[in-house]
Amino acid sequence: MIVTTTETIAGEEITETLGAVRGNTIRARNVGRDITQGLRNIVGGELKSYTGLMTDARTEATDRMVEEAEEMGADAVVGVRYVTSEVAQGAAEILAYGTAVKLAGTSDSNETTA
Repeated sequence: MIVTTTETIAGEEITETLGAVRGNTIRARNVGRDITQGLRNIVGGELKSYTGLMTDARTEATDRMVEEAEEMGADAVVGVRYVTSEVAQGAAEILAYGTAVKLAGTSDSNETTA
């Protein structure tokens, strides 16, 4: 499955637009992480624990978006965007969305590529 932020894919022809697809997840911080990251915030530097949390959340949201595209028979998702919003104190939603498309010259075997 090709996933790209661009509206087109170099060397590929989009033959059909299948529709919008999305994936989301909501992740919460934990008390232990807040204490250690709070100390880091005082002295400065990267909040690595939070970075890892958000990276995992983006990956999960992307995987869910790709699953939805595969269910529609898509070969690729173009125009991918990410949105983050706080839904409760200490909890954030990550939303990945894009447009599922079919490409010229692909079979209906649902094979995926990285």
